[in-house]
Amino acid sequence: MAHPEITCIITEDEPLARKGLLGYAERTGFLRVTGQCENALQLNALLKQQPADLLFLDIEMPYLSGIEFLKSFPNPPRVIFTTAFEQYALQGFELDVLDYLVKPVSFERFLKAANKAYEFFLGQRSAPQADYLFIRADNKLEKVLFADILYAESLENYVAIHTARRKMITHATLKSLQESLPPGLFVQTHKSYVVNTGQVTAIEGNTLHIGSHRVPVSKYLRDQVLEKIVNNRLLKK
Repeated sequence: MAHPEITCIITEDEPLARKGLLGYAERTGFLRVTGQCENALQLNALLKQQPADLLFLDIEMPYLSGIEFLKSFPNPPRVIFTTAFEQYALQGFELDVLDYLVKPVSFERFLKAANKAYEFFLGQRSAPQADYLFIRADNKLEKVLFADILYAESLENYVAIHTARRKMITHATLKSLQESLPPGLFVQTHKSYVVNTGQVTAIEGNTLHIGSHRVPVSKYLRDQVLEKIVNNRLLKK
């Protein structure tokens, strides 16, 4: 079986270190470097034009650190941090990065991190489609069935997930949550709302009724939302 190819971008402000990481990546056989950046601002612009699976991201950079970038960029790719300072390790793992490389990076250590990324993406691409997701709320991970979700509401840096029994608040963006939900069942109705079309009980003007809840529909999305609901036969007997 052929290796699953992992596209990656190297962001490193030191030219020699950047060249070294590029050489290491080329030797793995499964990492394909699609871009190189000198700082996080260049990376920010590049990702808007050219998505990638994985970032090799330096932490200490001018203008914006790697950690600051990761906190500010919505739904970033998976990350392997590189840095000369070990004290950033805890922050890195709190941000759910795949690995943390301390400079100078040996090829053996680089390959260990690359193999960890390989296993992560291999599992992600071969896993059967689940009917649930895990949400971190109240200091624990909770399993939530897609069918139980009524709707999700953006609260700046958090998302409130409403089910028939409770409301769960998790640190995430609405966009990142929506990418984890099956598109055949969920639709964005407004910049701040994603709705389970199977839970809609009525439509009144630009408002969806979901039991006792009321969710707005943007005038720009209304036609798309109505078509999705009709296609899911909520209005058909």
